[in-house]
Amino acid sequence: MYVEKKFQLSDLDAMRSFIAQNSFGLIVSTDLNSTHLPFVCDVDENGKLCLFAHMAKANPHWKTIDNNRALVVFNGPHAYISPSWYATKPAVPTWNYVAVHCYGVVQLLDEDDTALRMRQLISHYEPSLLKDDSTMPEDYQQRLRQAVVGFKLEIDDIQGKEKLGQHRKHEDQLGVFSSLNNSADPVAKLLAEYMEERSLGNGET
Repeated sequence: MYVEKKFQLSDLDAMRSFIAQNSFGLIVSTDLNSTHLPFVCDVDENGKLCLFAHMAKANPHWKTIDNNRALVVFNGPHAYISPSWYATKPAVPTWNYVAVHCYGVVQLLDEDDTALRMRQLISHYEPSLLKDDSTMPEDYQQRLRQAVVGFKLEIDDIQGKEKLGQHRKHEDQLGVFSSLNNSADPVAKLLAEYMEERSLGNGET
């Protein structure tokens, strides 16, 4: 991923937090096949930072990624930026966004590890389900696990980009931040929330 220095996100904790909040990623193999999946970012038994996920056994993509290098892309909030929002002229339209790319070699998980990581994923989104035997009986879960393949990607390179207009003048940042905050587009509002959380591009930098 091309990352200009002014937009570089290099804080590992911030990138892990970003993945947790935007965990529906895209895994791309060297043959350019891809699959959209929810991921969990965690350390494995060897203390290595990994991405964990599972896909349908009927999806042949798992055979392609096994023991091969792959890329997982996580996208965050993004929005169109109008030049009319800037105090500085002339200006052109652009797009602000946040993304994290993770690279590494994929290894398949055994049944026990797959079950563990699936429970971890449920715990992230709806932990009460883990105690609801009426909705998710254990024997039902076991049958479904036969139809999936669990895997991990051991991260050997991670790149983050926060293109939030943080390089622009104070008054330009204020114009963009205010316009995103007042937008009817909920994703634009999410981008403004991210900018405020990170104190980037919102006039505080």
